[in-house]
Amino acid sequence: MSQKSYDNSPTLYLIPTPIGNMEDITIRAINILKSVDVIFCEDTRVTGELLKYLNINKKLISSHNYNEFNNKNKLIEYLSNGYNVGLVSDRGTPIISDPGYELAKEAIDKGYNVVSLPGATALIPALTSSGISPMPFYYYGFLNSKAQSRRKELENLKNIEATLILYEAPHRIKETLIDLGNILGNNRRMSISREISKKYEEIYRGTIKEIISLDNNYKGELVLVVEGNKNISQYKNLSILEHINLYLEDGNKIMDAIKIVAKERGMKKSEVYDIYHGIEKK
Repeated sequence: MSQKSYDNSPTLYLIPTPIGNMEDITIRAINILKSVDVIFCEDTRVTGELLKYLNINKKLISSHNYNEFNNKNKLIEYLSNGYNVGLVSDRGTPIISDPGYELAKEAIDKGYNVVSLPGATALIPALTSSGISPMPFYYYGFLNSKAQSRRKELENLKNIEATLILYEAPHRIKETLIDLGNILGNNRRMSISREISKKYEEIYRGTIKEIISLDNNYKGELVLVVEGNKNISQYKNLSILEHINLYLEDGNKIMDAIKIVAKERGMKKSEVYDIYHGIEKK
Protein backbone atom coordinates (compact mmCIF):
# COMPACT_ATOMS: atom_id res chain seq x y z
CA MET A 1 0.00 0.00 0.00
CA SER A 2 1.46 3.35 -1.04
CA GLN A 3 1.08 6.57 0.89
CA LYS A 4 1.59 10.20 -0.08
CA SER A 5 3.63 11.84 2.66
CA TYR A 6 2.45 15.36 1.91
CA ASP A 7 -1.29 15.11 1.33
CA ASN A 8 -2.20 17.25 4.37
CA SER A 9 -3.60 14.27 6.24
CA PRO A 10 -2.61 13.67 9.90
CA THR A 11 1.03 12.58 10.05
CA LEU A 12 3.51 11.09 12.50
CA TYR A 13 6.87 12.81 12.05
CA LEU A 14 10.07 11.02 13.14
CA ILE A 15 12.35 13.89 14.08
CA PRO A 16 16.11 13.49 14.64
CA THR A 17 17.57 15.61 17.44
CA PRO A 18 21.20 16.58 18.09
CA ILE A 19 23.52 13.90 19.46
CA GLY A 20 25.83 16.57 20.85
CA ASN A 21 26.17 20.02 19.37
CA MET A 22 22.79 21.77 19.35
CA GLU A 23 23.66 23.32 15.97
CA ASP A 24 23.34 19.89 14.37
CA ILE A 25 19.54 20.18 14.30
CA THR A 26 18.15 20.96 10.85
CA ILE A 27 15.96 23.92 9.97
CA ARG A 28 13.29 21.50 8.82
CA ALA A 29 13.36 19.65 12.14
CA ILE A 30 12.87 22.94 13.99
CA ASN A 31 9.94 23.88 11.76
CA ILE A 32 8.28 20.48 12.22
CA LEU A 33 8.72 20.69 16.00
CA LYS A 34 6.98 24.05 15.86
CA SER A 35 4.14 22.81 13.66
CA VAL A 36 3.12 19.50 15.29
CA ASP A 37 0.36 19.49 17.88
CA VAL A 38 1.98 17.09 20.34
CA ILE A 39 5.35 15.39 20.78
CA PHE A 40 5.97 11.84 21.99
CA CYS A 41 9.45 11.74 23.50
CA GLU A 42 11.80 9.32 25.25
CA ASP A 43 12.39 11.61 28.24
CA THR A 44 10.28 14.74 28.75
CA ARG A 45 13.12 16.41 30.67
CA VAL A 46 15.65 15.96 27.87
CA THR A 47 13.22 17.05 25.16
CA GLY A 48 12.06 19.91 27.37
CA GLU A 49 15.61 21.27 27.48
CA LEU A 50 15.87 21.06 23.69
CA LEU A 51 12.55 22.85 23.16
CA LYS A 52 13.56 25.51 25.68
CA TYR A 53 16.78 26.08 23.73
CA LEU A 54 14.69 26.42 20.53
CA ASN A 55 12.07 28.58 22.26
CA ILE A 56 9.31 26.09 21.42
CA ASN A 57 6.44 25.21 23.76
CA LYS A 58 4.60 21.94 23.07
CA LYS A 59 2.67 19.25 24.92
CA LEU A 60 5.04 16.36 25.67
CA ILE A 61 4.10 12.72 26.24
CA SER A 62 6.62 10.30 27.69
CA SER A 63 7.17 7.33 25.38
CA HIS A 64 10.11 5.02 26.07
CA ASN A 65 10.96 1.33 25.80
CA TYR A 66 8.85 0.41 28.82
CA ASN A 67 5.59 2.17 27.93
CA GLU A 68 5.73 2.58 24.16
CA PHE A 69 3.47 -0.39 23.43
CA ASN A 70 0.80 1.04 25.71
CA ASN A 71 1.02 4.44 24.00
CA LYS A 72 -0.17 3.13 20.64
CA ASN A 73 -3.84 3.84 21.29
CA LYS A 74 -3.00 7.33 22.52
CA LEU A 75 -1.07 8.03 19.31
CA ILE A 76 -3.90 6.80 17.09
CA GLU A 77 -6.38 8.90 19.06
CA TYR A 78 -4.41 12.05 18.24
CA LEU A 79 -4.05 11.13 14.57
CA SER A 80 -7.71 10.16 14.20
CA ASN A 81 -8.70 13.56 15.60
CA GLY A 82 -6.68 15.29 12.90
CA TYR A 83 -3.58 16.17 14.89
CA ASN A 84 -0.01 15.99 13.60
CA VAL A 85 2.35 14.22 15.98
CA GLY A 86 6.09 14.49 16.45
CA LEU A 87 8.25 11.64 17.77
CA VAL A 88 11.74 12.18 19.14
CA SER A 89 14.27 10.20 21.16
CA ASP A 90 16.72 11.78 23.58
CA ARG A 91 19.41 12.05 20.91
CA GLY A 92 19.72 11.02 17.29
CA THR A 93 17.14 9.43 15.03
CA PRO A 94 14.13 7.65 16.57
CA ILE A 95 14.03 3.85 16.14
CA ILE A 96 17.79 3.54 15.43
CA SER A 97 18.78 1.86 18.73
CA ASP A 98 16.11 4.09 20.31
CA PRO A 99 12.36 3.83 20.99
CA GLY A 100 9.81 4.59 18.29
CA TYR A 101 9.33 1.42 16.26
CA GLU A 102 6.05 0.35 17.89
CA LEU A 103 4.44 3.77 17.39
CA ALA A 104 5.62 4.11 13.79
CA LYS A 105 4.42 0.62 12.89
CA GLU A 106 1.04 1.23 14.52
CA ALA A 107 0.54 4.45 12.56
CA ILE A 108 1.52 2.70 9.32
CA ASP A 109 -0.77 -0.26 10.03
CA LYS A 110 -3.67 2.13 10.67
CA GLY A 111 -3.07 3.90 7.35
CA TYR A 112 -1.61 7.16 8.63
CA ASN A 113 1.38 8.90 7.07
CA VAL A 114 4.75 8.39 8.73
CA VAL A 115 7.46 10.81 7.59
CA SER A 116 11.05 10.34 8.73
CA LEU A 117 13.24 13.43 8.58
CA PRO A 118 16.94 13.13 7.67
CA GLY A 119 19.25 14.22 10.44
CA ALA A 120 21.60 13.41 13.26
CA THR A 121 22.67 9.84 13.94
CA ALA A 122 25.92 8.57 15.45
CA LEU A 123 26.62 5.67 13.13
CA ILE A 124 27.27 7.62 9.90
CA PRO A 125 29.89 10.11 11.22
CA ALA A 126 31.58 7.23 13.05
CA LEU A 127 31.75 5.25 9.80
CA THR A 128 32.92 8.07 7.56
CA SER A 129 35.66 9.17 9.97
CA SER A 130 36.91 5.65 10.72
CA GLY A 131 39.26 5.24 7.77
CA ILE A 132 37.67 1.83 7.13
CA SER A 133 35.92 0.94 3.87
CA PRO A 134 32.36 2.33 4.17
CA MET A 135 30.59 0.14 1.64
CA PRO A 136 28.98 -2.13 2.30
CA PHE A 137 28.40 -1.70 6.01
CA TYR A 138 26.36 -3.72 8.49
CA TYR A 139 24.78 -1.79 11.34
CA TYR A 140 24.18 -4.05 14.34
CA GLY A 141 23.73 -1.58 17.20
CA PHE A 142 24.16 -2.73 20.78
CA LEU A 143 25.56 -6.17 21.51
CA ASN A 144 23.94 -8.18 24.29
CA SER A 145 25.01 -7.07 27.76
CA LYS A 146 25.50 -10.68 28.91
CA ALA A 147 28.95 -12.05 28.10
CA GLN A 148 27.85 -15.45 26.79
CA SER A 149 25.15 -13.97 24.55
CA ARG A 150 27.50 -11.25 23.33
CA ARG A 151 30.10 -13.83 22.29
CA LYS A 152 27.46 -15.83 20.45
CA GLU A 153 26.42 -12.70 18.57
CA LEU A 154 30.03 -12.01 17.60
CA GLU A 155 30.40 -15.60 16.36
CA ASN A 156 27.43 -14.92 14.07
CA LEU A 157 29.02 -11.67 12.88
CA LYS A 158 32.49 -13.12 12.39
CA ASN A 159 32.18 -14.06 8.73
CA ILE A 160 30.36 -10.96 7.52
CA GLU A 161 32.43 -9.22 4.84
CA ALA A 162 30.78 -5.82 5.36
CA THR A 163 32.18 -3.26 7.79
CA LEU A 164 30.50 -3.73 11.19
CA ILE A 165 29.04 -0.86 13.21
CA LEU A 166 28.36 -1.49 16.90
CA TYR A 167 27.27 0.63 19.86
CA GLU A 168 28.70 -0.06 23.30
CA ALA A 169 28.51 1.30 26.83
CA PRO A 170 31.70 2.50 28.58
CA HIS A 171 31.43 -0.01 31.44
CA ARG A 172 31.42 -2.94 28.97
CA ILE A 173 33.90 -1.70 26.38
CA LYS A 174 37.00 -3.48 27.72
CA GLU A 175 35.27 -6.88 27.84
CA THR A 176 33.80 -6.30 24.39
CA LEU A 177 37.19 -5.40 22.90
CA ILE A 178 38.70 -8.61 24.29
CA ASP A 179 35.81 -10.61 22.81
CA LEU A 180 36.28 -8.87 19.46
CA GLY A 181 39.95 -9.84 19.42
CA ASN A 182 39.34 -13.44 20.47
CA ILE A 183 36.48 -14.07 18.05
CA LEU A 184 37.02 -11.75 15.06
CA GLY A 185 40.82 -11.68 15.26
CA ASN A 186 43.20 -9.14 16.78
CA ASN A 187 44.50 -7.93 13.41
CA ARG A 188 41.25 -6.47 12.17
CA ARG A 189 41.25 -2.70 11.86
CA MET A 190 38.74 -0.75 13.89
CA SER A 191 37.91 2.66 15.30
CA ILE A 192 36.17 3.86 18.44
CA SER A 193 34.35 7.19 18.21
CA ARG A 194 33.60 8.76 21.57
CA GLU A 195 31.19 11.60 22.29
CA ILE A 196 30.47 12.38 18.63
CA SER A 197 29.63 16.04 18.00
CA LYS A 198 30.36 16.95 21.63
CA LYS A 199 33.14 19.01 23.19
CA TYR A 200 35.31 16.01 24.08
CA GLU A 201 34.86 14.07 20.84
CA GLU A 202 37.72 11.64 20.19
CA ILE A 203 38.47 8.92 17.66
CA TYR A 204 40.82 5.99 18.28
CA ARG A 205 42.02 4.03 15.25
CA GLY A 206 44.16 0.91 14.87
CA THR A 207 43.94 -2.86 14.94
CA ILE A 208 41.81 -4.44 17.65
CA LYS A 209 45.04 -5.45 19.39
CA GLU A 210 46.38 -1.90 19.26
CA ILE A 211 43.12 -0.45 20.58
CA ILE A 212 43.12 -2.93 23.49
CA SER A 213 46.71 -1.96 24.35
CA LEU A 214 45.69 1.69 24.78
CA ASP A 215 43.86 0.69 27.97
CA ASN A 216 41.88 3.94 27.94
CA ASN A 217 39.22 4.80 30.46
CA TYR A 218 36.54 5.36 27.84
CA LYS A 219 33.64 7.60 28.82
CA GLY A 220 30.47 8.70 27.10
CA GLU A 221 28.66 7.18 24.15
CA LEU A 222 30.82 4.87 22.02
CA VAL A 223 30.49 3.75 18.39
CA LEU A 224 32.71 0.90 17.19
CA VAL A 225 33.51 0.48 13.50
CA VAL A 226 35.17 -2.86 12.75
CA GLU A 227 36.64 -4.06 9.46
CA GLY A 228 34.70 -6.89 7.86
CA ASN A 229 36.09 -10.37 7.27
CA LYS A 230 38.46 -9.96 4.34
CA ASN A 231 39.46 -13.62 4.37
CA ILE A 232 36.10 -14.92 3.19
CA SER A 233 36.63 -13.83 -0.42
CA GLN A 234 39.98 -15.66 -0.40
CA TYR A 235 38.29 -18.90 0.65
CA LYS A 236 35.60 -18.83 -2.03
CA ASN A 237 37.99 -20.19 -4.64
CA LEU A 238 39.42 -22.85 -2.34
CA SER A 239 38.16 -26.37 -1.90
CA ILE A 240 37.50 -27.44 1.68
CA LEU A 241 40.64 -29.58 1.62
CA GLU A 242 42.73 -26.64 0.42
CA HIS A 243 41.15 -24.46 3.08
CA ILE A 244 42.05 -26.96 5.82
CA ASN A 245 45.59 -27.28 4.50
CA LEU A 246 46.09 -23.52 4.87
CA TYR A 247 45.69 -23.85 8.62
CA LEU A 248 47.73 -27.05 8.79
CA GLU A 249 50.57 -25.20 7.10
CA ASP A 250 50.27 -22.51 9.79
CA GLY A 251 50.97 -25.16 12.42
CA ASN A 252 47.44 -25.91 13.58
CA LYS A 253 46.48 -29.44 14.56
CA ILE A 254 44.04 -31.27 12.28
CA MET A 255 41.01 -30.92 14.57
CA ASP A 256 41.76 -27.26 15.19
CA ALA A 257 42.03 -26.60 11.46
CA ILE A 258 38.74 -28.43 10.85
CA LYS A 259 37.04 -26.41 13.57
CA ILE A 260 38.27 -23.10 12.12
CA VAL A 261 37.20 -24.00 8.58
CA ALA A 262 33.76 -25.09 9.79
CA LYS A 263 33.24 -21.74 11.50
CA GLU A 264 34.47 -19.72 8.54
CA ARG A 265 32.27 -21.59 6.08
CA GLY A 266 29.23 -21.83 8.33
CA MET A 267 29.31 -25.62 8.22
CA LYS A 268 29.02 -28.31 10.85
CA LYS A 269 32.36 -29.52 12.14
CA SER A 270 31.33 -33.11 11.44
CA GLU A 271 30.71 -32.28 7.76
CA VAL A 272 34.18 -30.77 7.33
CA TYR A 273 35.70 -33.71 9.23
CA ASP A 274 34.03 -36.22 6.91
CA ILE A 275 35.19 -34.37 3.80
CA TYR A 276 38.76 -34.19 5.04
CA HIS A 277 38.85 -37.88 5.87
CA GLY A 278 37.03 -38.88 2.69
CA ILE A 279 34.03 -40.30 4.50
CA GLU A 280 31.03 -40.56 2.23
CA LYS A 281 27.50 -40.40 3.63
CA LYS A 282 25.12 -43.07 2.45
